[in-house]
Amino acid sequence: MFLDYWYLVLVVPTLILGMIAQYKVSSTFKKYSRVASSRGYTASEVAKMILERNGLYDIRVTRTSGNLTDNYNPQTKTVSLSESVYDSRSVAAIGVAAHEVGHAIQHAKEYTPIKIRTAIIPITNFGSRLSPILILLGILLGMQSLAVWGVILFSTVAVFQLVTLPVEFNASHRALLTLGNDGILSQQELSGAKKVLSAAAMTYVAALITTLANLLRLILIVSGGRRND
Repeated sequence: MFLDYWYLVLVVPTLILGMIAQYKVSSTFKKYSRVASSRGYTASEVAKMILERNGLYDIRVTRTSGNLTDNYNPQTKTVSLSESVYDSRSVAAIGVAAHEVGHAIQHAKEYTPIKIRTAIIPITNFGSRLSPILILLGILLGMQSLAVWGVILFSTVAVFQLVTLPVEFNASHRALLTLGNDGILSQQELSGAKKVLSAAAMTYVAALITTLANLLRLILIVSGGRRND
């Protein structure tokens, strides 16, 4: 929003961290996408299998375009698997599919963190859209209270990302537990799936760190701590 000293000092390093995390996801997925599971199931077959074993017969598994665009939509009750995952028999793809099914199970069992995350989505969307406007107007007009409200609204993004962490880690835990206990993956294959999901989880950690760095930066700017060269 503003290019300043604090952006360079606080935010840029976290953006670099985020790029490293994204590279780690891509490289790890690519590595284990070349490792086929011994049982020969496709990722979509595994997703349907886990859903059925948990009594979730009303959830569809569909294909979606893109690479690693996998997601679960609770409104449509749809597990969408990307083109690189859906028909793949790799350890990486099966891990990703099981993770998304983990989100479906969370919703079905009313897992508390995911209920909280769902409840605050409207607040977060509102805050993320309005906060830049309030902060900019507050600074330009010299109305610090307006800028402070902008910072408060921006902080809802950090809250959302903080709540997202246990949701993502729990979905991966459920996935790995199911894949191991049900014998879908061997212990060696499970290790590969765990590395893929752990790398993916780190992108959420990096995103939270970036948001917190931005939040601190905005607090410093609004409180008069901005440093000019």
